[in-house]
Amino acid sequence: MEFLTVGMILLVPLVYLVLVMSALQAGALAAEGAAKQAVRVFVQAESDAAGQSAAARALAVTLDDYGLAESESELVIDCSAGARGCLARGETVTVHVRISVGLPFVPDVLELQNRASVPMEAASTQRVSKFWGGG
Repeated sequence: MEFLTVGMILLVPLVYLVLVMSALQAGALAAEGAAKQAVRVFVQAESDAAGQSAAARALAVTLDDYGLAESESELVIDCSAGARGCLARGETVTVHVRISVGLPFVPDVLELQNRASVPMEAASTQRVSKFWGGG
């Protein structure tokens, strides 16, 4: 009987730890993948507006692949180093993705989901091709 009690006391937290680490790893991979895909489609767009739209779609698809909600994410496109605009030949574009990963089995009462979430951020940088012909 003692073996079963001690086993359950040690096993339940260990299983929960594995679930939490899996959720956090999925969040990290989702943030990194979303940033990488968003910057890739942005620098290939014809205009800034089309690029922002394509980057938002890439973020939504990537987060959906990992089962994360798009509503708890933020996409920031940074190209402040260039004076000619984001989509100019040779310009460097950086996309920052911020997401919030909720811990498993936390009930959605008293805003516990918001408090028991881990913020994650990823960034990816890519240069606009010198052969870019949009705009």
